Amino acid sequence: MDDMLNVALPKGRLGEKVYEMFAAAGFPCPELLQPNRKLIFENPEANVRYYWVKPSDVAIYVERGAADVGVAGKDIIIEYAPEVYELLDLGLGKCRMCVAAQKDFRENPERTLRVATKFPHIAAGYYAGQSRDIDIIKLNGSIEVAPILGLSDVIVDIVETGTTLKENNLEVFETIMPISARLIANKAGFRFKNELIEKLCAGLAGVLGKERADA
Repeated sequence: MDDMLNVALPKGRLGEKVYEMFAAAGFPCPELLQPNRKLIFENPEANVRYYWVKPSDVAIYVERGAADVGVAGKDIIIEYAPEVYELLDLGLGKCRMCVAAQKDFRENPERTLRVATKFPHIAAGYYAGQSRDIDIIKLNGSIEVAPILGLSDVIVDIVETGTTLKENNLEVFETIMPISARLIANKAGFRFKNELIEKLCAGLAGVLGKERADA
């Protein structure tokens, strides 16, 4: 069995911040910082191998065992419910899952609520808790235009700064949950590589503690 810790990193700024934390936690891989187009990097001395993958695919790599651990947003974890262990909140990529609509929108509980979203399971679960009759419209692109064109009454989406909403005359009506990046682990990998994963968790906890102390 491969004795390295295989890590799926989300491409982009979040992944770069995550790597900085992992390196500080005792799992550096200097090659990853060099300008190139490689997607796989390893440092045998630190027993670690990193993969760059699309953020929404991290949970799949971890669930299927291609990676032992990875970092995925809480939204992805709840929406797709992968069979993984959630080990640690890294406090990165903080945002909110919200219900937003045009500023003059008024709720009418007697009619079906049309909800445009990229997160149908989260939206369905949220409104099921309210016993609300809804029609979910699954979209993949910028969904802010849906209520403007009359396709939906509201949208359920991630809100970071709210700037895009304001520029499109929309506003947040309800906050469903806070979102942040989480360390997740493959269930078999957690068992067979427990020592490495526990070392990573302890190192990351130390990094987080130092950041809070310095804040």
